Amino acid sequence: MSYNESSNTGTEANYPQQKDNRKLIYGILIAALIGTWGYIFYDKSQTRETVTLLQTKIVNVDSARNAIQQEFLSVSAKADSLTQNNIQLQGDLADKNSAIQKLKGNIGSILKKKNASDAELAEAKKMIGELNGKVDGLFAELDKLKGENKQLTSANEQLSTEKTQLTADKQHLEQNLTVTKTEKKQLEDKVDVASTLHASYIGIAAIKVSNSGKEKETSTAKRANLIRISFRLDENRVTPSGTKDIYVIVTGPDGKVITEGGTFDTREEGSKSFTSKVSVNYEQGKSTPVSFDWRQKDTYKEGDYNIEIYNNGFKIGQGVKTLKKGGLFS
Repeated sequence: MSYNESSNTGTEANYPQQKDNRKLIYGILIAALIGTWGYIFYDKSQTRETVTLLQTKIVNVDSARNAIQQEFLSVSAKADSLTQNNIQLQGDLADKNSAIQKLKGNIGSILKKKNASDAELAEAKKMIGELNGKVDGLFAELDKLKGENKQLTSANEQLSTEKTQLTADKQHLEQNLTVTKTEKKQLEDKVDVASTLHASYIGIAAIKVSNSGKEKETSTAKRANLIRISFRLDENRVTPSGTKDIYVIVTGPDGKVITEGGTFDTREEGSKSFTSKVSVNYEQGKSTPVSFDWRQKDTYKEGDYNIEIYNNGFKIGQGVKTLKKGGLFS
């Protein structure tokens, strides 16, 4: 009886102890589960925050890239207009334009990168500022050159107008000069014609010269040794003083000019052969007597000897001398 009580007591004493251990285990498990859930909730919260920060950063990067891209497009369009509006850039301007295009290409290369770094975007933004300055500088130079070109165009137009006026004045002067030359030539021709001398008192005599040198006029051909031609050059107030050439043409009874081959030019009859050329010392405004002898190698023939006198290309006098055959004792 005593044994049974003792056994029952021991058993009852063990049961409460086992019940408390389960609670502890359950408590630990529940706490662990709660901690796990809390960690999961915390991790998700941290992840969500990280994702949010990354998204914000991406948005900020994209916004910065877009701003840089827009700024680049604006400057790039301005740079492109340089080529479109000023195709024929030369020299220093062409070099500056080449530098602008090169810088533009470098910026474009950075902006084409999908994963461009902040440093690269910052460098691109810096280069855009440099590009903008170069473009504005080149535009300023072009505006200055356009202004200078406008002034040069205006000056050129003025010079062109002055040239046109000078050309017209020159043509007018040339026309006046031509008229003056024509009038001068006409006046010279008139003076030239007016300066032609005139022969008067023309005398033609056949002379027989004796062995003693005595001279006697004759009308017989076979007795004539020479023909003496005399005339007077009338006074002329236009003809200047000096030596004047007088050409004498003698045409024989056979109708042929007696000449040794000399010729001279006339004003109206062309070139003519002459018989004798006489140089006369003429004094302006005074009458001058002229006399010279003409001899021929052959015997004079009977018939008419026509005498023509020329000065300055014009015939200034003429006469005829008739030589007879003569009788037996003539």
